[in-house]
Amino acid sequence: MFKLTPFSASPRRKDDFDPFTDFFDDFFSPMRSLRNDTFKVDVEAKDDKYLITADLPGVKKNELKVSYDEQTLHIAVEREESKEEDEKKYLHKERRYTSMRRSLYLPDVEPSSIKASLKDGILHIDAAKSERQTEGYLIDVE
Repeated sequence: MFKLTPFSASPRRKDDFDPFTDFFDDFFSPMRSLRNDTFKVDVEAKDDKYLITADLPGVKKNELKVSYDEQTLHIAVEREESKEEDEKKYLHKERRYTSMRRSLYLPDVEPSSIKASLKDGILHIDAAKSERQTEGYLIDVE
C-alpha cells in the first residue's frame, strides 16, 4: 500500500533540514506547487503558420482570453467560483479565484489570420506567418 501526496514531496515542515533526505526527495519527487504550475502549451512551426495547442481542462470559453500584441500571443484564463448566498450557517466555506497566463513570442504573425477554438478542454490556435506586426489584436475564440 502506498500514499499519494500531490503537490508536496514530504510531509515534513519546510524549516526542517536534513541534507540526505532532502536530496532524495528533490531527486525522486520534485516539488510541485499550484503557484508555479500553469497550463501546458505546444507550439508547432510549419513553413506558413504556427499551430498552438494548450491543455485547458475544465475551462469554459467565457473564462478564456486570447490576444496578440507587440509580436506576442497571449493566452489568459480567469476563473472564479460562484458565490452562492443562502440561509445555511457554515462553519467553514471557501471560494477560489484562479488566474493563469502564457505569452508566446511570435514575431511574424498576421493578426487577422489567427483562429482559435476550444473543444474538450483543448485550445487550438492557427496563426499564419507574415510580415512583423506592431498593432494589438484581440482573437475571438470559437
